[in-house]
Amino acid sequence: MSNDPRLDELTGDDLLAAEYALGLLEDEELLSARGRIAREPELAAAVAKWERQIAPLLDEVAGAAPTPDLWQRIESEVNARDLAPQGGNVIDLSQQLTRWKWATGLSSAAAAIALAFLALPGSGPDPVTPAAEAPLMASIAIGDTPLRLGVTYLPASEEMLVSASGLSADGVHDHELWLVPGDGGALQSLGVVVPGEERRVALPGEISRNMADGAQLLLTREPLGGKPADQNAGPVVAEGNFRLI
Repeated sequence: MSNDPRLDELTGDDLLAAEYALGLLEDEELLSARGRIAREPELAAAVAKWERQIAPLLDEVAGAAPTPDLWQRIESEVNARDLAPQGGNVIDLSQQLTRWKWATGLSSAAAAIALAFLALPGSGPDPVTPAAEAPLMASIAIGDTPLRLGVTYLPASEEMLVSASGLSADGVHDHELWLVPGDGGALQSLGVVVPGEERRVALPGEISRNMADGAQLLLTREPLGGKPADQNAGPVVAEGNFRLI
């Protein structure tokens, strides 16, 4: 596994933008980055530049995903670093994971497949459908502004991360986030968005099972406190769709 000199040349926000565009950020790091992108136009522009550069490379990558047991084996290897001595193979594996994925320019799923192939002798990826445990991400543009509402769904824990750190309250309305079920069922409320905050929300099973690649999200304008129980949802002010990371 060789080091890519391009990674060593990047620091600070340049490195953050590259990692975000490549899909290497997860959980709190991803949530924090989404918040900064929503409120910092320069960082948003840097991410957009990287996405334009990476797009042609990703078009040439055939879709593939590891078998479910490979994800568990990789996780076990990485988690074991707390028990391994410094310099051990497990620690080396964890430290090189981000560098390897960055250097390949592949999606996070494809990079994990190849890493498993190299690190676990005798195990090779079989062409299968996309992994059910892959996170979902949506970036919802707010009108004609550079602001965006970032929403990430983590299937493993059935949690949703909402980044609204770039937004501000008007003191008159609240905005409620809705999931449009793929089966045509009634809208499902994902809660009132809290301007200026980043939140992690646990979702019930009846909502989690409708979280899927391509699922539509709607943002409506409501009275303070959210949609009244005896009224229809307010006007839609923004919308977006989940995409597999």
